[in-house]
Amino acid sequence: MMQFTKLTKQSFERALNIKYHYDSNKVAKRVLQQIELEKGKLNSKSKKVANDYARDVLGWKGFAPWLYVYTLMYGKFMEGWLPDNYYGRIVLPKIQGDYGKISFLKPFTNKVFNENICQDLAYYINGEWFSKDFKIKTSEQINALIANDHTYNNIKVINKLDHSYQGKGIRVYNKDSFNANKVSKNGNGVIQPFIDQHDFFNQFTKDAVATLRFTTVIDNDDKASLRASFIRLGRNNQTHVQSSNQIIVPIDATTGRLAEIGYDQTYKSTHIHPDTKVTFENKTIPFFHDCVNMVLDLQNKMPMIKLIGWDIIVDNTNRIVLMEWNGYGTGIAFSEATQGPGFSDLGWSEFYKK
Repeated sequence: MMQFTKLTKQSFERALNIKYHYDSNKVAKRVLQQIELEKGKLNSKSKKVANDYARDVLGWKGFAPWLYVYTLMYGKFMEGWLPDNYYGRIVLPKIQGDYGKISFLKPFTNKVFNENICQDLAYYINGEWFSKDFKIKTSEQINALIANDHTYNNIKVINKLDHSYQGKGIRVYNKDSFNANKVSKNGNGVIQPFIDQHDFFNQFTKDAVATLRFTTVIDNDDKASLRASFIRLGRNNQTHVQSSNQIIVPIDATTGRLAEIGYDQTYKSTHIHPDTKVTFENKTIPFFHDCVNMVLDLQNKMPMIKLIGWDIIVDNTNRIVLMEWNGYGTGIAFSEATQGPGFSDLGWSEFYKK
């Protein structure tokens, strides 16, 4: 019976793996088609190089489709790239495991890091409201707490649910009409003040707070290092950045300067924000090096989770604010295609063959 159960589990895991790679490569093929509309077809020579690398270095030809995407996007093939499906199915479980999933639980960030790194106001967890110091509160007390928040000079707060990502599971409320009984029906999550961002970001759009994404790792010397950085910009008349129509612009990890070219959700290039027509060229993130130092310090405090994506912003008082951290669902496809290879020195390309 035990042997049968083991075989059943192995068969189930095999089926999950097959589906994961099929779905991921389907996305890669769709993205490649979008890029080809702008840049033309990927030539057969480049495809062969990618196929050989996927098979000989990474261990399976099924890792090639994302390498096609990276090659066409970057303009040439680069050794050391990690295909998105290789990272998601082979690397991620080994370097983060279940510990990375702690970041899905939004109310626990300050508790896990043992400091107030997020501007949390209240939490809803398993049928109870809590203050930011985890004292049980009534709905009426939470309403009063929200109404009296003066973190910023605006009238809004944001509700982020557990497991929210890519702009999903996020709702914005007015403080004076906040109703804890109604908000509790959304499920477990955190209430935070709606951030008044630095004017640098307002030039692109004032409606949705921009997101600076920094990807850090614990390297082979057990030290934190920055591996990728980019900015995600929302659109006019939106309350927050949404993956369905965001604009992503790479950031030079040394200088903090924006790339001249950004990309929409289909990987189509643009040198301006589509709504405000503001260009990206010659613009440098304010307090960039302070932002980097902050995320490196936080990564060093969480060495058991070896890759973390940090979403931060600089507010209108020049304060660096951590919006959230991603200890398990951090994607690397965009950064690999525009800034990579970002992880070639870590030995992760050997994982599949071991």
